[in-house]
Amino acid sequence: MGVIFKDLLDSGKFVVTAEVAPPKGTDLEQMLHHIDLLKDRVDALNVTDHQSSVMRFPSLGGCFAVKERGGEPILQMTCRDRNQIALQSDLLLAYTRGVRNVLCLTGDAMTVGDHKQAQGIFELDSVQLLRTIDLLEEGKDMGGNELSGKVSFCKGAIVTPEADPWEPQSCKFEKKVDAGAEFFQTQAIYDLDNFVKFMDYASQFPVKILAGIVLLTSARMAKYMTDNVPGIFVPPNLIDELSSTPKGGSLEKGIEIAGRMIAALKKDSICDGVHIMAINREEVVPDILAAAGL
Repeated sequence: MGVIFKDLLDSGKFVVTAEVAPPKGTDLEQMLHHIDLLKDRVDALNVTDHQSSVMRFPSLGGCFAVKERGGEPILQMTCRDRNQIALQSDLLLAYTRGVRNVLCLTGDAMTVGDHKQAQGIFELDSVQLLRTIDLLEEGKDMGGNELSGKVSFCKGAIVTPEADPWEPQSCKFEKKVDAGAEFFQTQAIYDLDNFVKFMDYASQFPVKILAGIVLLTSARMAKYMTDNVPGIFVPPNLIDELSSTPKGGSLEKGIEIAGRMIAALKKDSICDGVHIMAINREEVVPDILAAAGL
């Protein structure tokens, strides 16, 4: 890629990001394969941070691998697993190794993961983490101590356009903007009419919005997310489209739907780009891009 992510955001280009999931263990072969597959096809690669509270190889290590292999990494950093000292220390390490983008997350509860006996830290939340990065960029730590060398990051956060009720989400969104967020990657969106309404609201703020696109691999998956994942709504017409797909064709239909949505978002200049989440199917991201005409 070779171009700094922040510069791409500021350029007006329709930005495309995707994500890779580190392994549960030390065998990095599949993660490295996905990095090599995607690093020249997207503008930046998120590396997930113990997604769904499942212990894995760290996001920081994955970002180093992205950087070493010529990609542009986005460090996902949750506040769940580390106190303020550890968070600040990891940010210093990331900066010295060339990582320049951070997505600030509060993190999922421990109860949804595979270490239910573990204690969540949550000393900070995503808004406070954004403010902490601002402090580090000013050359001070959270204790008010001077740093020997500052950092500089492109800071991101998440937002859920389909949140119901909307008011708490809009309050958090505006707090994140005030805390220094420069870009947002959204929770999965499938109803473009609703997303346009969200963008009418979000466009009044000086931030870039990347629409989250989660690959649908079956009607069952679509129904499950609508019924069980807060902030995700898959319209009935898409569920019906997946349901009517011949046996064995659901993945291809999901790729077609994702590509169609991305193409519409770009054609109508609805947002600043997309963030593709092909959970456990990273190898089909190039097919999604092709379906979108990118």
